[in-house]
Amino acid sequence: MSAIVVTGTDTGIGKTVFAAGLTAALGATYWKPVQSGLEGETDSETVARLARLPPERVLPEAWRLRTPASPHLAAEIDGVAIDPEALNPPAVNGPLVIEGAGGLFVPLTRETLTIDVFARWRLPVVLVARTALGTINHTLLSLSALKARGIPVLGVAFVGEENVDSIRAIATFSGARVLGRLPPLAPLSPRTLAEAFGKAFRTRDFIA
Repeated sequence: MSAIVVTGTDTGIGKTVFAAGLTAALGATYWKPVQSGLEGETDSETVARLARLPPERVLPEAWRLRTPASPHLAAEIDGVAIDPEALNPPAVNGPLVIEGAGGLFVPLTRETLTIDVFARWRLPVVLVARTALGTINHTLLSLSALKARGIPVLGVAFVGEENVDSIRAIATFSGARVLGRLPPLAPLSPRTLAEAFGKAFRTRDFIA
C-alpha cells in the first residue's frame, strides 16, 4: 500500500471526517492537494486535530485559495494559476491518504476536472457517500465515471444514519464493495472518531 485517494459524491458529506479516521487507522500521512477557503479550520487542520497527527504527517497543500468556491473559480478570483500537471503524489514513508476537493467533477481549471488528475495517477480510490436521500443516484454516477476512466476503486464508505436499502441498491447495481458506514458522531472528537471508525471499517480492506 502506497497511497489512497479519498473522494466524495458531493461536498459536505463527511469526507474529511472519514479521511481523518482512515489516516489515523492506517498510521498514514495526509495530503490535501487543493484547499479552497481559508477562513476557519481548513480540511488539513481538521484532519490533524481529529487524527492527532504530528506536523510532519500533514503535508502542505499545493494550492491554498482564499476564496470559498470551486478551485477553478477560487483560483481566478485569487489571481492564482493552478497547474494540474504539477499535482503529483509526494513520496512519503508509509501510507499516504490524499483527499480530493469536493466531488469527482469539481473543476481545477477551465480545462481540467479533479477526476482527470485521478485518472493520471491511477491510485486506488475510496468513494465516500452519504446515506441520505439522493445517494443512490450520486453514488452510481460517481462509480460509473471512475470505471469509465479505468480508475481502481477500493469500495464505497458511507457516512450518515443507517439506510440499509440504499446501501444494498448501490452494491447491487454497481458491484462495488461496501467498506462500511461511519455514523453521525456527537460529540465528534479524536476518541469518538477512532472508536467508531474501528467498529465500522476493517483496515485490511484499504490495502490494494
